[in-house]
Amino acid sequence: MTLSKLVPLSLTVAIAASLAACGKTEAPAAQAEAAKPAFDLSRITTPSVAFNAADVDPAVSACTDLNGFVNGKWLKANPVPGDQVTWGSFEILRERSLEVQHALVEQAAAADAKAGTVQAQIGDIWKTGSDEAAIEAAGIAPLQPELDRIAALQNGAAIAAYLRQAYAQGQGFLFSLYASPDFKDSANVIAYVGQGGLGLPEKGYYFDESQAKVREAYVAYIEQLLTLSGVDAAQAKEQARAVMEFETRLAKASLSRIELRDPAKRYNPVSAADADKQTPNFSWTALFDTLKVPAKDRFSLAQPGFFGEVDKMLADVPAATWQAYLRFHTVDNAAPYLSKAFEQANFDFFSKTLRGQQEMQPRWKRVLESVNGAMGEALGQLYVDAVFPAESKVAMQHLVENLSVALKARLENLPWMGEETRKKALEKWASFTPKIGYPDKWRDWSGLATSGDSYLGNMQAARAFNYRYMLDKIGKPVDRTEWGMTPQTVNAYYNATKNEIVFPAAILQPPFFDAKADPALNYGGIGAVIGHEMMHGYDDSGSQFAANGNFDNWWTDADRSAFTGRTDQLVAQFDGYEALPGVNVKGKLTLGENIGDLGGLTVAYDALQMALKEDPSKNVAVDGYSEDQRFFMNWATVWRRNFTEGELRVRLNTDPHAPANFRANGAPSNMPSFAAAFQCKAGDAMVRGDDKRVVIW
Repeated sequence: MTLSKLVPLSLTVAIAASLAACGKTEAPAAQAEAAKPAFDLSRITTPSVAFNAADVDPAVSACTDLNGFVNGKWLKANPVPGDQVTWGSFEILRERSLEVQHALVEQAAAADAKAGTVQAQIGDIWKTGSDEAAIEAAGIAPLQPELDRIAALQNGAAIAAYLRQAYAQGQGFLFSLYASPDFKDSANVIAYVGQGGLGLPEKGYYFDESQAKVREAYVAYIEQLLTLSGVDAAQAKEQARAVMEFETRLAKASLSRIELRDPAKRYNPVSAADADKQTPNFSWTALFDTLKVPAKDRFSLAQPGFFGEVDKMLADVPAATWQAYLRFHTVDNAAPYLSKAFEQANFDFFSKTLRGQQEMQPRWKRVLESVNGAMGEALGQLYVDAVFPAESKVAMQHLVENLSVALKARLENLPWMGEETRKKALEKWASFTPKIGYPDKWRDWSGLATSGDSYLGNMQAARAFNYRYMLDKIGKPVDRTEWGMTPQTVNAYYNATKNEIVFPAAILQPPFFDAKADPALNYGGIGAVIGHEMMHGYDDSGSQFAANGNFDNWWTDADRSAFTGRTDQLVAQFDGYEALPGVNVKGKLTLGENIGDLGGLTVAYDALQMALKEDPSKNVAVDGYSEDQRFFMNWATVWRRNFTEGELRVRLNTDPHAPANFRANGAPSNMPSFAAAFQCKAGDAMVRGDDKRVVIW
């Protein structure tokens, strides 16, 4: 994973400690058995990835390639393992988190917990997912009732009715439907509907010549899954081609990832009655009645061109093609929870062919992923109780305060911003809400019915339960205590409609954070992360949301023009990075994250200087490197990461983050403080000339 921005679209394993001093709330009464487990930290075998001066490659100059200087030796010695598609700091921290989680779910499964408790629910998913013999014996049978319903669909009206019922069970096929704060009234939640329906990662995969082999492999996979599910081989071949044509038509009507970065293209409030006029073959009024949500007066139906095409397809696509499409995606969605033939086929296409992963991960990791998908926050509660030290939260609060002071100083002295816009920018700064470690209020899981009978049945129950939980937010005030990531996730995020920055417990360990480290490492690690998430409030997308979280233009035209001129330079910088032969980074797709990196690292450096001024005794060389040097070196350590070629190709088309090596080098190359720290000179690769140097915040 990478640092991300949460759009309505992401281990500490140090010492066990009580969280009572941090104001941890009690679990609901029905979950009282989720008591703090005894956890043996000695069982953690994954090594730390803390900055180590011995990793530095003296043959590479920091002024030429900071990433190579700091990470080159490590990257050569640590290729991507066969069961991974990337390998670096994030993945190793995730492995450490998984080891803790593994122990916790085993403990939950072994406990004689009362039905309906968190431990019993987690235990049911874990035990049924681990029972390979039972899964193999069941084959396709657990899914057969759903496939029979699909086979009975004979016309567009029946298909529309089936889709409504499928969404009521959390089974979304053609479009996304979710609850999120209203862009224009961020204190309240509305329903959002957006484009979807594609099996390949992005619309370009359906048209780009470079993806022709992927398309061929995808059609073969569709055919394979249809055959495994009981379709005659000759019919499966014909149906697979029809499904591909169906999805290609959807892709043609879809917007690109870059286009969807514009919030205006994700927001189009309408009434259900007006929406029904746009799609006469699909009734939104009937959908919301089926879902039992108060969305008929106002919901967001963005990408109207896409939904117009879907409406036409309900009328002119043969029912047999719809059946094939729905059957394939039903089986595809369930494949990880079915017998080996289905799971292997799913892995072979999506992981091996598409992303270059050579080996399937061990069973325990795959089932643990299911537990996280079904009950992530419940597992997070056990995780926090076991391994998150109270002092980490206290130290993080102090760092957030320091970064906040540094950001305010930047905003107050920004030369290109006028006073009217500056006032609004400072209002937004003052309203940032930081969340650290774990939620103040844990979610209640009572009502989720799990059993020891069926892995797929448990996952279907969790899917429906979680979707209902989400739908029930529609028409209600926003719950500002809620988190969009679990505590055990190695990541962080910014949410524009809540104007909040969130740092899960799992990211608060080296190389990001170490209570015993010198200031440079913490400011170059978690300090830059804090700054990065704060700067998302002022990136190309986040800057379109005001202090109260509303989608609102608080800029003067002159200031917006000045901002765009500077961000265009950053687009050009990253457009110039060649990630694979003939394949460059997409500067517009990655712009928000690149703004976050440049602004975040700049603000973190300012905060480090303030901290060193307050305590000059800390401003000493360590391992022969100054605090300024170690600041930038730890920033690069965060971004040490190898990719399979397939994974890198997918990310270049879909990921709003640039590849890690360009993140390590991109921001520092714009900073005179980096050049000064390493005595770099004009003309060095890591020193962008005055005509190309990007200065935004």
